[in-house]
Amino acid sequence: MEMTSLIPEFGGVLWTLAAFVVALSVIVFVHEYGHYIVGKWSGIKAEVFSIGFGPVLFSRTDRHGTRWQLAALPFGGFVKFLGDASAASDKASDTYEDLDEETKRHTMHGAPLWARAATVAAGPVFNFILSILVFGAMVLVQGTPKEPVEVGEYVPLPAEVQKLQQGDTILSVGGQEVATYEAFIAAIRELPVGPLTEYGIERAGERRVVEAAYPFPPLVQGLQAGSAAMDAGIEIGDVIVAVDGQPITAFRELQDIVAASDGKALQIDVWRDGETLDFVLAPRRVDMPTGEGGFETRWLIGMTGGLAFTPGTERPGPVEALQYGVDQTVFIVQSSLSGLWHMVTGAISSCNLRGPIGIAETSGAAASQGASNFIWFIAVLSTAVGLLNLFPIPVLDGGHLVFHAYEAIAGKPPSDGALRVLMGVGLTLMLSLMVFALTNDLFCP
Repeated sequence: MEMTSLIPEFGGVLWTLAAFVVALSVIVFVHEYGHYIVGKWSGIKAEVFSIGFGPVLFSRTDRHGTRWQLAALPFGGFVKFLGDASAASDKASDTYEDLDEETKRHTMHGAPLWARAATVAAGPVFNFILSILVFGAMVLVQGTPKEPVEVGEYVPLPAEVQKLQQGDTILSVGGQEVATYEAFIAAIRELPVGPLTEYGIERAGERRVVEAAYPFPPLVQGLQAGSAAMDAGIEIGDVIVAVDGQPITAFRELQDIVAASDGKALQIDVWRDGETLDFVLAPRRVDMPTGEGGFETRWLIGMTGGLAFTPGTERPGPVEALQYGVDQTVFIVQSSLSGLWHMVTGAISSCNLRGPIGIAETSGAAASQGASNFIWFIAVLSTAVGLLNLFPIPVLDGGHLVFHAYEAIAGKPPSDGALRVLMGVGLTLMLSLMVFALTNDLFCP
């Protein structure tokens, strides 16, 4: 298998890796800055703040004596506190005992338990805060659909059919009243498929009933990284006009055909900028989360649909946007934990766990679909990084928090010998997990 087959086509491998490095660097900076700033507030002195590992490319020392540096290997970072032997915050046993009591108070190991625990927890917490703020900011910028739904601009479609007018307010669809955006989407699911749909609208202060284009055509609004559709060359904005010679007018028809394909290759006819193109692609088995916290296995080609028009939007309030950010972050955490549990129990394939190549692939795909998709991906990945670091595994922040909890209960920290053994076990577990994930990147379909 060629490595380049794992990378989406958007500027080549180097550009994809650049997107991965940018995403990871932002997340690592926020994570480590959480450790740094809470440590500083708690009286713990940081000697080094590094983005990346290995040879130092650039560095400067601030007035507090912290050296800020950029290193050559941009796949992580660390904060080295006073008294640490390394970036892993293990005690420098050969020099620590020589420090006076006042200086020890400014080390990670000599600070009060509350200060150490707060400093450790701050990394994952800052990752979650980043996600919440990004999700909230994006909904503030992009807005939420007006209720009742208002027609914005139409997207290009292959057929010249009767359309609603920009500014129309949709009051009913197919005879069903739709006072909210959620009710509008629910009504579409019950509509009979056809080239025209009956709408009740308000236009220029007058209510009327009109016939216009089906509201949810087979339009490609989004693509999943590494999907059959992306690998085949389908692009955002394409409109699927036929599958295996069967004309379709609704995205739901495409979903039904793919779901019933059992993985058989499909002939896809696509309308793009006035031309009709032919593609052949085979749906792939994918484990998808359900609304009840479980998973179901479905045949998918990796594309999402969109409305025939962009709905008019309004800007939510700051509290509403912040609540949206919290809800989205909680949903990602719940889905991730559910997915891990289902993989451990064998309910879904372990191929759902991806490593650095899979993350790089997704980074590239997100960046290829625009800045907003890439920023959204960074927020999703930040949540995942924060969650991973809270796992109770030595060498991770969660493992250190377990040590601090033990100290709070027992009245003393684990012995240096026990810590060395546990850290060795934790490092072995993490390396094994990384090898397993990398194997999935290389060999899973």
